Amino acid sequence: MNFKILIAEDEEITLKHLVYTLKKEGYDVVGTKNGREALDELESTRYDVLITDIKMPEMSGIELLEKAKEMTYEIEVLVITGFGSIGSAVEAMKKGAYEYITKPFDLDELILKVKNIYERKMLKRENVALKAFFGMNKSVSIIAKSESMQHILGIVENIKDSDCNVLLTGESGVGKSLLAKIIHFTSRRQNMPFLSINCATLTEELLASELFGHERGAFTGAVRSKQGIVEIADSGTLFLDEIAEMATNLQAKLLKVIEDGEFYRVGGTRPIKVNVRFIASTNRQVDRLISEGMFRKDLYYRLNTMEIFIPALRDRREDIAPQCEYFLQKHLPKSNKNIKGFSRKALDILTHYSFPGNVRELENIIERAIILEKSPLVTPESLPQSITMFQIETMEPSQIKTIDELNKEYAEKVVELAGGNKSKAAELLGISRTSLWRILKEEQVFDEHD
Repeated sequence: MNFKILIAEDEEITLKHLVYTLKKEGYDVVGTKNGREALDELESTRYDVLITDIKMPEMSGIELLEKAKEMTYEIEVLVITGFGSIGSAVEAMKKGAYEYITKPFDLDELILKVKNIYERKMLKRENVALKAFFGMNKSVSIIAKSESMQHILGIVENIKDSDCNVLLTGESGVGKSLLAKIIHFTSRRQNMPFLSINCATLTEELLASELFGHERGAFTGAVRSKQGIVEIADSGTLFLDEIAEMATNLQAKLLKVIEDGEFYRVGGTRPIKVNVRFIASTNRQVDRLISEGMFRKDLYYRLNTMEIFIPALRDRREDIAPQCEYFLQKHLPKSNKNIKGFSRKALDILTHYSFPGNVRELENIIERAIILEKSPLVTPESLPQSITMFQIETMEPSQIKTIDELNKEYAEKVVELAGGNKSKAAELLGISRTSLWRILKEEQVFDEHD
């Protein structure tokens, strides 16, 4: 449970009880003896909840509350007060405290209040995913069960009222274009245009024309003036997919748009003013490209006001099962089949596969399985042979196989591929028939025609 609680309490016994009780509930808890210590903690570490006594030496709980809220509006504050100081508790709530609890207090009551804060925060974070999942009528969806994706959705929630430019990084197929849509459709520009362009699919000349448009006669074939997508995206968001593939002289023109809010069409002589938010993505190491002179450092700094790294699917396996279910429901209606889910073996294979193509590959696998599957559940037989034969297994101690077991398992697969012909299998493996026999531990003699 990645939920951090900070406690400020000058009574040592009470502090120890609070820390022990909340840690026992599974929370990450830090205790401090006064407001000054608590403030130092808040300056160095992000906390979800602050529990503070109102009456403390050096700095009161009210002062600590005010400073905590100045530092981060997201933190929830629960104040502890004596029975005769209810007025102070009411004042604290006016200043942003979530709730108060009076001394002597019931630990079960405190646990319940903290649990309520935890559930409310989780619900708020999940609401971002739910809004995206139901598409906000924009056909946008995302699965975010893993902690890493929940963290990313938390960032999206935090920047929804900002117009900051965003750089999305991560391997190909992890969902960068999808996240770009979510950032736009949860922002205050959500009712404005969202346009995207893949910088890797067009030549430099075509990309310049698509981005900035052109005037009539700017080049051969330019029989009329044309708006570029930068101009069309005015007041909205432009997503530049694979930005690292853009030529450096085009990068300079893009930088001018970002810095000055204006550009020239190809062949144009008058500046065009725009107000565009930029989201860019790349699956390459930008710092290496900068050192090689392939990417402008000043453009990088302008684009990565907020950089979000999306982990590979293999690094967030908690998302695989719900992704499978989502893609099943997405593609099932056009199949006229009645597939209810996945067999345990099929789901186990998918969960332990490395997915070099990430989410995009997973969707293709599920769409293929729906076409091939004949039973009410997706089975291993409808999955690609490449992942059923060579699946990557988790290295849990209880599941580690010996070299002999792995050799036998692999040899059996090769025999199967060879149609049961063990001589052919031995040839493919580059070993003698006797060696193959030893690996398989079959008490039978090969025949000349086997």
